[in-house]
Amino acid sequence: TSKVLSTEAKISAQPVGVGAEAPEINLPNPDGKLLSLRALRGKVVLLDFWASWCRPCRMTNPHVVEMYKKYSSKGFDTFNVSLDGLDDKRMMMYQSDANALAQATELERSKWKQAIKDDKLTWKNHVSELRSWNSPVAATYQVNSIPKTFVLDRKGVIRYQDLRGEELEKAIKTLLAE
Repeated sequence: TSKVLSTEAKISAQPVGVGAEAPEINLPNPDGKLLSLRALRGKVVLLDFWASWCRPCRMTNPHVVEMYKKYSSKGFDTFNVSLDGLDDKRMMMYQSDANALAQATELERSKWKQAIKDDKLTWKNHVSELRSWNSPVAATYQVNSIPKTFVLDRKGVIRYQDLRGEELEKAIKTLLAE
């Protein structure tokens, strides 16, 4: 097991960016089922960090929906990581009341689910720790503002970062052709 740990430590120590293998994400979907980014190997993937409360994120969603409709049958998929939820500071407010914490977390989950529905994000890969800015996955990917996107090739390597609109579509087409 020491070899596994050292490999994991190396992966988490590497900077995440173009040319690097995307670190694994294995988080619950809105219904609590764990979904894995690695399970999408073999597809071109848009890894999209967003939140229901993020206006710029919500404004880019219609274009992502369009890309998904256009290219999902050709080997493209989307993996959304939501930064909805409670950060450490908000969680501290509930430290003595487990029921209130559970209710606040459930409210955050429902806002996330409603945004998925309202924006017609029909793909199945929606995950979140419901930890807002204290998301360990967001930290791994060095996400300090959203929307934040990464485009992964079929091998799980990050090939593009922070593309929108035509640039995003061009990247998807390029990778699907490889």
